Amino acid sequence: MAHRLPPLNALRVFEAAARHLSFTRAARELNVTQAAVSHQIKGLEAHLGLKLFRRLSRTLLLTDQGQAYFPPVRDALAALAQATKRLEAQDAGGTITVSTLTSFAANWLVPRLRRFRALCPDVDVHISTTDDVVDFGRDDVDMAIRYGGGVWRGLDAVRLMTEEVFPVCSPSLLEDGPPLRNPADLGRHTLLHDDMREDWQMWLLAAGADHLDATRGPGFQHSNLVVQAAVAGEGVALGRSVLVADDLAQGRLVKPFDTSLPAEYAYYVVCPKADAKRPKIAAFRQWLLNEAAG
Repeated sequence: MAHRLPPLNALRVFEAAARHLSFTRAARELNVTQAAVSHQIKGLEAHLGLKLFRRLSRTLLLTDQGQAYFPPVRDALAALAQATKRLEAQDAGGTITVSTLTSFAANWLVPRLRRFRALCPDVDVHISTTDDVVDFGRDDVDMAIRYGGGVWRGLDAVRLMTEEVFPVCSPSLLEDGPPLRNPADLGRHTLLHDDMREDWQMWLLAAGADHLDATRGPGFQHSNLVVQAAVAGEGVALGRSVLVADDLAQGRLVKPFDTSLPAEYAYYVVCPKADAKRPKIAAFRQWLLNEAAG
């Protein structure tokens, strides 16, 4: 019948005490009290049914059994430490699969990935795009960037960024199309929609132009297609600040009005709680947060 192994913590305390031949120095190394060291040693001796140390007035010595036990315990702990170090080094590299929305990947994430590759060349990022909420227990995904309220049971969620919505259009539309001096002028332009058509109605209400028909105009399943249509001069889109930031900065889009609406939800970096400290996941998440902070 297999013997029940002693607790790992007790073996760590024994190895330190045997190496130093001092409970005091072992306690200092392990950042515990001397009483805690003594308690662990007594428990280990009770588990083994033999004495490991001889306590003299000013000296701590190993018994014959303790001397025989110390080398294999020391070597076993060193082997565990090396195996853990190798495993962590492997997990610091390799492939990481990230699930996110198609529009977020196309307009924000992918254009920035070269900076992560320069920072962490040993990690290959695989982007999986879907509008569905991934199941970490079923899908082959390491982490996700989700758009929502930030609370998902059993998952570690860190807010990446919030966003605002506001009209955007191509500079050529301002130059060649009907004027866009105030929100009411949108009545003479084509409105471009993503799946959340009600957002146009909310923005027009906030801008004092809710008499306009907010439902007219073509629709697109993904927000990045709406942005592409706006860049092409097909009409005025209700831009989402995260997704249009680069196009605005590079002059492909302009913001004709000052009125902006805060979005109801935000982007979050999400992974199973047990995986949050894995090196490659932690590295990619921190990089995302740094990029979002600008």
